[in-house]
Amino acid sequence: MELDKIEKLIGTELYKIVFKYILTDNGAEFQKPDELEIGIDNNKRSWIFYCDPNRSDQKAKVEKNHEYIRYIVPKGTSMDNYSQNDIDIMMSHINSTAREVLNFATPYDMASIYLGTDVLKKLNISKIQPDNIILKPYLINNKK
Repeated sequence: MELDKIEKLIGTELYKIVFKYILTDNGAEFQKPDELEIGIDNNKRSWIFYCDPNRSDQKAKVEKNHEYIRYIVPKGTSMDNYSQNDIDIMMSHINSTAREVLNFATPYDMASIYLGTDVLKKLNISKIQPDNIILKPYLINNKK
C-alpha cells in the first residue's frame, strides 16, 4: 500500500505528524479505514474522517488542489499511465503555486517550514520557481 511506503520512507513518528488526520470523500479507495489508519508496526498511525457526499466545501483546500490537477489532467483523462515521478512533478508544480489563503505563500513553503526540506526531498517534492510553473497538460504529456 502507498501509505505504508510513505511511512517507511519518512519514518513512523514523522508519518504520525504529517498524516495524523486524513480528510477524504467516500471513494472506494477509502472504504477500508483500518488498512489506512494502522501502520507498518500494527499500531494506529492516523485517523480517517469522511466528508459528507457532495460537500466539497468541507475540504475546500483539498478541492483547490483537485482544481489544479484538472488543469494538468483534464476530467475524463485516465491517470493509469502516469508514473509516480509524473505525479511528483505535477504536485511539485501545484504546491509551488502561491495561494491567497496562505497570504500568497505556497504550500511548498509552508510544508518546508513545518516539516523541513529533507522530508519534502524524501517525498520527491521540489520547489518550482514561479516563472517555471506549468499547470497545463503538456507538463507531463511532453515527457511521454
